[in-house]
Amino acid sequence: MSALPPVLMTSEPGSFAHSTFAVRHPQLLDDLIAWNDYPPEIVAALRALRAEIFGVILPLREDASDQADWNSSVREQRKSWLDAPWYWAEAYFWRRILEAVRYFQPGAFFRRDPYARQKEREYEPTAAPRALLARLQNLPARDAEAFDALMRASLWGNRTDLSYAEVRDDSTDARAGERANVMVDDTARVWQHVEPRCARIDFISDNVGPELLFDLALADFLLRGGFAGQVVFHLKPQPFFVSDAMISDVRLALAALAESGAPELRQFARRLNRAIDEKRFVLIDHPFWVTGNFFHALPPELRANLARADLVISKGDANYRRLVGDCHWDPTTPFESAAGYFPATLVALRTLKAELIVGLRQGEAERFQAQDPAWRVNGKRGVIQFLRK
Repeated sequence: MSALPPVLMTSEPGSFAHSTFAVRHPQLLDDLIAWNDYPPEIVAALRALRAEIFGVILPLREDASDQADWNSSVREQRKSWLDAPWYWAEAYFWRRILEAVRYFQPGAFFRRDPYARQKEREYEPTAAPRALLARLQNLPARDAEAFDALMRASLWGNRTDLSYAEVRDDSTDARAGERANVMVDDTARVWQHVEPRCARIDFISDNVGPELLFDLALADFLLRGGFAGQVVFHLKPQPFFVSDAMISDVRLALAALAESGAPELRQFARRLNRAIDEKRFVLIDHPFWVTGNFFHALPPELRANLARADLVISKGDANYRRLVGDCHWDPTTPFESAAGYFPATLVALRTLKAELIVGLRQGEAERFQAQDPAWRVNGKRGVIQFLRK
């Protein structure tokens, strides 16, 4: 950790980190009030959090199992929201929303997901299921080509992030023209690792909607083809970053597909539900996934669990930020140098929605900057980066 570059800060003028807190998060709190039928006291708490963003970071006040850990880190910061490490501030912001909406407190709003309505809309027949059906109906017959197509669908599915609607792309498919926007593409190396068969492949999951459905399609392919004896999805134990998937979200998606008018989607859901029953497809969560810590600080039991996987697939932008460290990296830093500590063979699938990247060749960052000044944050480019242990 001491060798990491300086972390991205919300205080950096003109940065995406700064605009996230100065513009995007206040708007999201306004949206959250509009999305839900909250009573006046919860609305007041959300509005108080909105005002606080422009002042000093306050500690958690509610009695909860994670209160001591969060408040210890708040004391370490001793700063305002607009002068704090970006990833830590975001993670704490999402936790403070749960406090405001009384997610952990007994009563009418206990365990009520504040983003449930937005998640449910993702599974309307004309939304994500249609994109999944198109992908399944056009999947190449050869295994290597099918794997390639599903990896790219899983990558571009990461564009559908409900906490960052500006980059949403409902096509989320692996169009031929998108290949030029994969800045690092190690898909062939990943296939060489997977093809001989892995006993276990893990996903560190990200968003619901098309991304989750394409991840499920990749999991189904790996299980049906015998390329994985078991697939494990690591999911969030509570709402996080609006659309981050929990175990209940996976079950919601499978239930929606099971009731689909398309026979292919009903069969798809039956296969995965059967795999869950047979423990070939495992859904688990862990409190670490909703903390403000980088993956360098994986707790021992989680590190040991991930180390048992033959391959870990890290999904999305926030997980990438936690994987390499949410820092001012030189873009030419090798991926192996930034993520080599990780306890298992790894592939990161990420569309760029934050101001950091590693693993580029000399001069590439400058070329992308000349072509598109917002290339680091607008979700138009992605990476498939592989690290073999």
